[in-house]
Amino acid sequence: MERQSTLEKIFLHGVAFILAVIILAPVLWLFVMSISPAEALSARPLQWWPDEVDLSRYVTLLSRVENSAGAAVTSSLLNSVTVASMATVAAIAVAVPAGWAVSRTPSIGWSLNAVIATYMLPPVALAVPLYMGLAKLGMLNSTFSLALVYLTILAPFTTWLMKSGFDGIPREIEAAAMIDGANLWQTLRIITLPLALPTIGTAVLFAFLLAWDEFFYALLFTSDLRAKTLTVAIAEIAGGRVSDYGMIATAGVIAALPPVLIGLLMQRALISGLTSGGVKG
Repeated sequence: MERQSTLEKIFLHGVAFILAVIILAPVLWLFVMSISPAEALSARPLQWWPDEVDLSRYVTLLSRVENSAGAAVTSSLLNSVTVASMATVAAIAVAVPAGWAVSRTPSIGWSLNAVIATYMLPPVALAVPLYMGLAKLGMLNSTFSLALVYLTILAPFTTWLMKSGFDGIPREIEAAAMIDGANLWQTLRIITLPLALPTIGTAVLFAFLLAWDEFFYALLFTSDLRAKTLTVAIAEIAGGRVSDYGMIATAGVIAALPPVLIGLLMQRALISGLTSGGVKG
């Protein structure tokens, strides 16, 4: 049994190591490219670590010099934070009451299925009506309108996620609170929402990541630095006549930092939220 247990540990550690390499290798190589001189990226054989670390690209892309690549990236970075934050707050504000209502009233579950059906549609199917609607209202090329468009993506997913979380909270707890004299709002505020915090944290994280990574709508509904997001700015850098691929890699590292930091900070909530409802007592 001891030999079998040791073999199992070796196997599990080996699988975990291979998985970590598969996930982290592209990210590490992206970082290495961002700090490598241009000549090192075209050298043969390929250098896995540069002889000299070059941080000039970060200085360039994080500068605020007018009409520069740095101005475009920093403005787009701020737009991405603004749009993703507004869309996430709006999605959670919709998803929490909607998810609770569907969870506690199974007879209206069809409404969630209808909403989820719209989530399954490809973005291009909704692009024309959304574009025409925003154009009629004069709301094109603004962070607010882009956040509103993102809500059509985030609300169905976060509502489904919150519904699953509320399903894992026994209704008897809420019923007991109401028997003790608490009204509906007090029951939700004191009992239900605190128990649902891990799921809410998970919904916040996924909503922010979905909004942060979105590209198609951002490309379609924005035209200048007033609303252009970071994904569009990186695509323009990659699509231009840039011979230094390290510049593209640097932009990718800058774009990856906010979601990575948020993921690390909310890791415990993410794990709890994903496993909530898995065990019912």
